[in-house]
Amino acid sequence: MRSALSSPLFFVLLLTGVAAQFADKLALDTITLAATEAGASARFVGLLVAAQSAAWLLISLPAGVLADRVAPRSLILLGGLLMAVGSGFGAVLLAAGMIGPALALSTFVAAAGPVVIALSVFVLMPRAVTLALLPRANSRLELGRASFNLIAPLIAGWAVARGSGWLGLALCAVAGLVVIATAMRLPAEAAPAQPRQKLHRAIAEGGAFVARHPYLRPIALCAIAWNLAFFAFMALVAPYALRVLALDPKAVGLASSVYGAGAVAAALSGAWLIARLPTGMLLVFGPAVSLLGAALLASAPPAWGWPALALAFFLFGFGPILWFITQTTLRQAVTPQPLLGRVSATITTAMYGMRPLGALAGGLAGERFGLEAAIWLPVVLFGLSTLAILTSQMPRLKVMPAGELTTA
Repeated sequence: MRSALSSPLFFVLLLTGVAAQFADKLALDTITLAATEAGASARFVGLLVAAQSAAWLLISLPAGVLADRVAPRSLILLGGLLMAVGSGFGAVLLAAGMIGPALALSTFVAAAGPVVIALSVFVLMPRAVTLALLPRANSRLELGRASFNLIAPLIAGWAVARGSGWLGLALCAVAGLVVIATAMRLPAEAAPAQPRQKLHRAIAEGGAFVARHPYLRPIALCAIAWNLAFFAFMALVAPYALRVLALDPKAVGLASSVYGAGAVAAALSGAWLIARLPTGMLLVFGPAVSLLGAALLASAPPAWGWPALALAFFLFGFGPILWFITQTTLRQAVTPQPLLGRVSATITTAMYGMRPLGALAGGLAGERFGLEAAIWLPVVLFGLSTLAILTSQMPRLKVMPAGELTTA
C-alpha cells in the first residue's frame, strides 16, 4: 500500500539509506587519507579504493536478483550486518597500524552492505510513496545522504590528523548497527511471488531491458564513464592535494566536505527543478559540470589549489546529485515492478562497478606518469560521460515520461 512521505515505511527507507551511504563515504575518505599519511604509494591507495568499491561490481547483479525474490527486510538486515562486521574489523586493523591486504578485505566486506541496502531501498521506494511523489521522496533521500556526507570528510580528516583513523571506521560499524535496529521495525513479509529462473537468466533479463531502452541505455553508458572518472580522481586527489598542492589532511578534508554542500543544494532543489526544467537538460548538466570542475583543478596553480579543490568537490556534489535524483526517478517510472531489482542492479553495476577500475587506473597513472600528468585522466573520462548523454535522445527529453509510469 503506497502512502505519504510521513509514513513509517518511508522513514525506515530514509534512515537506512542515509546510514549506509554515510558509512560508505566515511570509509572511503578514511582509508585514502590514513593510507597516504602512513606513506603508502599511489598504487596502494588506488588498491584500497578499488577494494572498497569492488563490492558494487561483484555484488550488485546477484543482489538485484535477490531484491526481486527475497523479503526486503531480510536484505536490509544482511546489509547492516556486513557493514558492522567489516568496518569493525577494519577499525581494529587501523588501530594496530596494519595497512595491508587484510584492510582491503575488511573494506570490501563492509562495502557490500551499502550495495544490498541501496538496491532494497530502490525497490521499496515505489511501494512507500505514490508515483507522483517519487521526485520528492528521492530528493529527501539524497538530502539526508548529502547532509551526512557533508561531515564525513571532516570526521575522516580530523581522525587521521590526530593519528586515530580507526575512529572513522568504528563510526561506520555503528552505522551498521543503526541499520539493523531500524530494519527490525519493518514488518516481516513473504518473499515476492515470481517464477524462479536460473541466476544468470534472471540477471540477463534485467540487462536486456536496460540495453534496449532508449532512456536507460544512455544513463548506463554515462554512469560507466562518470564513475571511471570520479574514482580515478578519488584515487589521485589525496596524493595530489598533499604532495603537489602541499595541503594538510585537515585542509583536504575541509575541501572534500564541500562536496556535501553541493549535494545538499542539489537535494534541496531537486524536486523543484525536475518539475520546472527540461529533463534532458538536467541529465546533461551533471556530467558537464563534473568535466568543468576536474579541468579547473587540473589546470590550477598550487597557490589556487585549495579553492580549486573545493570548487571541484562542490560541482561534483551539485551536478551529479541532481542528475542522480532525475535518473533515479526516471528509472523507477519506466521499469515494471517485477524487474525493479534487476534493472537497478544493472544500472548500479554501471554506476559503481567501474569504481575499482577507475581507482586502479588512477593509481597506476599516478605512479607511471606522475601526479601532475595523471590528474588529467579524470578530465578525459568526464568528457566521455558527457558525450554519452549528448549523443543520445536524452537532450530532447522535455518532461519526465509520466505516461510510462508503471504500477505495481
